[in-house]
Amino acid sequence: MKRAWMAMLVACAIAVATPASAQQVIKLATLVPEGSVWDRMLRNTGNEWSQSTGGRVTLRVYPGGVAGDEPDVVRKMRIGQLQAGALTTVGLAEIDPAFQMFNAPMFFDSYGELAAVLDEMAPMLKKRLEAKGFVLLSWGHGGWVYFFTKKPVQTVAELKATKLFAWAGDDRMVQLWKANGFHPVALAATDIMTGLQTGMIETFPTTPLLALTLQWYRITPNMVGVGMAPLVGGFVVTKVAWDKISPADRAAIQAAAQKGERHLAVEVPRQDTTAVAEMEKRGLKVVRVGGAARTEWRSTAATFAAGMRGSVIPVDVLETATKARDAYRKRVGGAP
Repeated sequence: MKRAWMAMLVACAIAVATPASAQQVIKLATLVPEGSVWDRMLRNTGNEWSQSTGGRVTLRVYPGGVAGDEPDVVRKMRIGQLQAGALTTVGLAEIDPAFQMFNAPMFFDSYGELAAVLDEMAPMLKKRLEAKGFVLLSWGHGGWVYFFTKKPVQTVAELKATKLFAWAGDDRMVQLWKANGFHPVALAATDIMTGLQTGMIETFPTTPLLALTLQWYRITPNMVGVGMAPLVGGFVVTKVAWDKISPADRAAIQAAAQKGERHLAVEVPRQDTTAVAEMEKRGLKVVRVGGAARTEWRSTAATFAAGMRGSVIPVDVLETATKARDAYRKRVGGAP
């Protein structure tokens, strides 16, 4: 009997000492629409987590903004209500301003340039996130951002005459829009459709794939034919949750997340291009911009980006990104 009790005590001690990863549920929130290519990737990733860890780590996804806008998601991660987020650079910049780099208009001309900058800056960006209590598992790709408008817009002056969506909570960016002569209206991303329906906004930046998936283009049936920036995202987990997972399970989780990253890097640009053609069949008008008008867009973008230097984007981050981008351009013979 004494031996039986000892065996039971040892078993209990082992159970207590077992890492929390034994039944770790990672609750992830995101704005990506339910059923979209991004949502399917996250759910596939979650299935792989369960299989590769023997059920010790599972991923529970809350898509479509049901947990709130990205600043809300970051706040809930900080207080432990959520353990992960699939965020755009707006949410990532809530954690660290270095990610504002990817919001600089017309800084990139191609996905190749973006990949070169991400390769160069990833170690530094991951370190900055970890210092704030977050772990970056993988990058996300959303497509290329364009302006969608209620009325046709070809020139910068015409865009300035519209009521433009700006992400609520980032007052520095709102003020920068105003300083450059635009008319921003600060709203949560979850309120874009309401804003369009009520006339609060007339213009917003998004990717063709998102405009088609969410059917926003039906209210804004015009797309300015000048790409602004690639929509970059990141799959982040709180360090508190990550540290509860065993090293072996972390490796499996990381591998699954990076597999999802590779899938999006191929699939999203393809679907983004297809989305434009699909929307054109259904009434979307792509306003072609060339000559002097395109030159004006580039000049305005350069002025806007210059205003972000130091005030929005840390100077060392901008300089590192510029160096990596220009080095890539020199190798492949891209834009001067």
